[in-house]
Amino acid sequence: MGSDAVLRTSMVWLAAAAAITGLYTLSWKKMGITYLFGMLAICGVVLPDWDNFDRGVSRWCSVVTADGTARPTPVVTTTRFTMHPIKLILYSAVYGFAFYKWWSFITS
Repeated sequence: MGSDAVLRTSMVWLAAAAAITGLYTLSWKKMGITYLFGMLAICGVVLPDWDNFDRGVSRWCSVVTADGTARPTPVVTTTRFTMHPIKLILYSAVYGFAFYKWWSFITS
């Protein structure tokens, strides 16, 4: 599935989740917050397929050059990103905290 198809599918599921949240809580504000939170989460996971973020976390602040991104042999991976342990910890911490804050807002 291409990244456009993944983005479209994610947005459809997000719209359904926002509608269900709106019906369950009877609040336009909570439905809007759910949609905004979901869009930010989708943009953070689906969209950034740049060469900069497909490197180790320690190299994120260094400049990406054409020579630095060229690989001598093609690397075939089954996933879209290589998951480094620190990257996984950062993603989990940021999205876990955001999900916790969203859940506390929705249930209040």
